[in-house]
Amino acid sequence: MKRVVITAMGALTPIGNNLDDFWTNLKAGKSGAAEITRFDTEKFKTKFACELKDFDLGAFIPKSEARRYDPFTSYALVAVEEALKNGKVNFDSLDTNRIGVIWGSGNGGIQTFTDEMIDFVKNGETPRFNPFFIPKIIADIASGIISIKYGLRGPNFTTISACATSTTAILDAFNHIRWGKADMIITGGSEAPITIAGIGGFNASRALSTRNDDPLTASRPFDTSRDGFVMGEGAGALVLESLEHAQARGADIIAEVAGGGMAADAYHLTGTHPDGEGAYLGMKEALREAEISANEIDYVNMHATSTPMGDISELKSLERVFGGANDLSISATKSMTGHLLGAAGAIEAIASIMATADDIIPPTINTTTVEPEWADKYDLTLGKAKARKVDYAMSNTFGFGGHIATAIFKKFTT
Repeated sequence: MKRVVITAMGALTPIGNNLDDFWTNLKAGKSGAAEITRFDTEKFKTKFACELKDFDLGAFIPKSEARRYDPFTSYALVAVEEALKNGKVNFDSLDTNRIGVIWGSGNGGIQTFTDEMIDFVKNGETPRFNPFFIPKIIADIASGIISIKYGLRGPNFTTISACATSTTAILDAFNHIRWGKADMIITGGSEAPITIAGIGGFNASRALSTRNDDPLTASRPFDTSRDGFVMGEGAGALVLESLEHAQARGADIIAEVAGGGMAADAYHLTGTHPDGEGAYLGMKEALREAEISANEIDYVNMHATSTPMGDISELKSLERVFGGANDLSISATKSMTGHLLGAAGAIEAIASIMATADDIIPPTINTTTVEPEWADKYDLTLGKAKARKVDYAMSNTFGFGGHIATAIFKKFTT
């Protein structure tokens, strides 16, 4: 099996429109939540989300081209372009038949679908659909557009596993490279779910916070007063390569993918297993594949969405894997970014990788009264970032349907 390394990353998030701003604001504990500006929320139970801020799509994609894409695809293109620039990737000097794209999106073109259905009804149910309607809504179109833009002819597909989606994509990219089926893969995920259907649908399932009087602190993982997650949007892109390929092109190596685990709760349509059975299995498999013991993990980026049931079940699974583990640092970065659904795993992988690169644990914000049973068991990194050596970082993501994906990243050493 080949060793797989990360050589570049790009981020488009509610707390930063590029990698540097995202990481700076994450370390500073900045909340990305605010009132929704995209549509009138008067009749909605939830009136806030983590939208992108001061983002001008026209600075990246010409309007004539952008009209062919749903925002989730545009977000993907922006994050990928940044990653490729950061990694000084020159495709002219590489074998593009050996470079692939494995991308994730849980909802695909939900904005486009919603808009077209509204227009259909307004037009007396006359089918005057945009000719780009189908290409804009299908979830696999982002991976296709990325490959077309850069002429990449290696493995190309999209993963969908709800909120575990982009971690699944990263693990699939990891496997394809170590199996020798590609030399480099562009991977990650994008999501643009802050729409009337997205907010209304998650409100109906009682998953979203309704703390409309205080959006900034609404996402409060592990807190006794948590009442649901805050919707986010954006994209995270990672360039994965075999170690040999990265070294041959003189790439700067940020970190290494150590292993991953996927499992299922096999329990409920939307809820997690009360004892975190799937999460436990996913973490154990990731440790097995990485060939390390639990006590070698320095940091866990928790899935922790700030839902009443989910946070507790994840803590229970963590205890089964790590025991007391008083030296383990954990944090919930969704307290700042909100929950990016299918893109969550990508930006949380980036946060975990940066933790290994800079030896900094990003904080959990907004949490003031931790669930009593868990208040003293783990270092939750409350309120402010923490400097500590991070050789191994674990990132957890779980999705509706019981999907589980856990990735482990390690500090790169030759």
